[in-house]
Amino acid sequence: MRRFIMMLELVLFTTIVSAQSEGTESTSSNTLLQRPKLVIGIVVDQMRWDYLYRYYNRYAPDGGFKRLLNGGFSCENTMIPYTPTITACGHASIYTGSVPAINGITGNDWFDYNKGSLLYCTQDDGVKTTGSNTAEAGQMSPRNLLVTTITDELRLATNFRGKVIGLAIKDRSAILPAGHSANAAYWYDHDTGKWITSTYYQDELPGWVKDFNNQKLADKYYALDWNTMYPLDSYTQSAPPARAFPHNLKQYAGKNYQVISATPYGNSFTIEMAKAAIAGEQLGADSITDMLTVSLSSPDYIGHAYGPNSVEEEDCFLRLDKDLGEMLDLLDKQIGKGAYMIFLTADHGVANVPAFLNEHKIPAGNFDNEQVTAGLNQLLSNKFKAEDLVTGIINYQVYLNRNAIAENKINKDLLYATIINYLLTDTSVERAFAFDAINQTTLNATIKEAFINGYYPSRSGDIQIVLKPQYIDGFLKGGTTHGVWNPYDAHIPLIWFGCNILPGKTNKQVYITDIAPTVAALLKIQMPSGCIGHVIEGVVK
Repeated sequence: MRRFIMMLELVLFTTIVSAQSEGTESTSSNTLLQRPKLVIGIVVDQMRWDYLYRYYNRYAPDGGFKRLLNGGFSCENTMIPYTPTITACGHASIYTGSVPAINGITGNDWFDYNKGSLLYCTQDDGVKTTGSNTAEAGQMSPRNLLVTTITDELRLATNFRGKVIGLAIKDRSAILPAGHSANAAYWYDHDTGKWITSTYYQDELPGWVKDFNNQKLADKYYALDWNTMYPLDSYTQSAPPARAFPHNLKQYAGKNYQVISATPYGNSFTIEMAKAAIAGEQLGADSITDMLTVSLSSPDYIGHAYGPNSVEEEDCFLRLDKDLGEMLDLLDKQIGKGAYMIFLTADHGVANVPAFLNEHKIPAGNFDNEQVTAGLNQLLSNKFKAEDLVTGIINYQVYLNRNAIAENKINKDLLYATIINYLLTDTSVERAFAFDAINQTTLNATIKEAFINGYYPSRSGDIQIVLKPQYIDGFLKGGTTHGVWNPYDAHIPLIWFGCNILPGKTNKQVYITDIAPTVAALLKIQMPSGCIGHVIEGVVK
């Protein structure tokens, strides 16, 4: 009897311990798999890292930037490890965790040696515009992107139940982040003032997009003109404006829908579209994670036109701060605090306007792309008796007519040496080298790796041009651009905020390619197929 009682007690004890253990594992598992209802990736086109602090004292307490910085985790030393540092490459790398050498997006445009023609990054002649009669505006898709995105991986992980929507004024900035399997990507048609898509996604716009277009918000923004948000004399971080405020926008209403892109209202317009998408698609309405990618294109248009030291750019970011704050308010109310996650970053930075630097005794200048191309072709024609051996200079690379070189049996080594020697006579050029000799080129290892990471054989040029610091390609009559390895183009912001993100910051160097694997780690899903980045441990701790 005593033995029986002891056996019974042992069985009961084992059952209780087992039940407690299962309960603990269940609770732990629920905590482990807690995912945000909605992930929002925000890319601010042409936002240098220093803008977070250059205007910090002017950002509002209830605006977006201070709330993200103070309540989120900031990676203060986020760099781009490839060239060219331009829009298509940045958006592709953020969402693939990859570099142009792998994902194939080597520029906004490139000469495609396989196709034998110039190709736009999202060009797809096999699809048509949905939402307007502007034929070319909608002939776009992600088919030129060679790998998956983190948005694709979310779709796969949820058996395509999680929704993915991409939004931006620029087509490439909406399409590449949304990936191959997105429910939709929407971009802005400058001819009609409407948001459109392509038949790659949909044959007809959904009702909520039609309703949004029917508001004709572009004309409403034009009616406001563009004056500074605060008194003009308070913009002490900027040089005096070249044009008088207010900028007259009323003149464009009903006539020119392109101009809004180069005003702060382009950001407001995009964020209103994002709000409409959240409501219209019911994003974040259930426990299955959805993802919304939003790219804010206007800082890039404004930066190119006026430069980073302009009142226009400062006012753009002060207004963007307000818009982001209002978006956070909506997310708190509609999705719930702690139920959504945001990451905010940029696709690239920007150089100062050379004339502005010269005024302050800092060496800077411009590289005349067209003049150098014409000079090279004249030189090569005289020397090798063949016309148009240089197809063009794109993305700081010389593209050669490889067929003509072969047909004329031109000695490649002599041709390359002739081109390089000519380029080195240009006062804006620091180095030039052939890609097939990059391993023998004497260059800093970090810079050399950036060029290797940006090189895809059938979509890249044959000779790389390295400009001197502060020198830019083009913009001979004013304005500025980006595209090089230097920190002003390659140092970008990266802030994480919301669900499962603890406040803090790190000054450890991380890379644009680390964003996608970190999102994957937070969501407990697979990394994209071409991912070479690493999880940022400070974010996921």
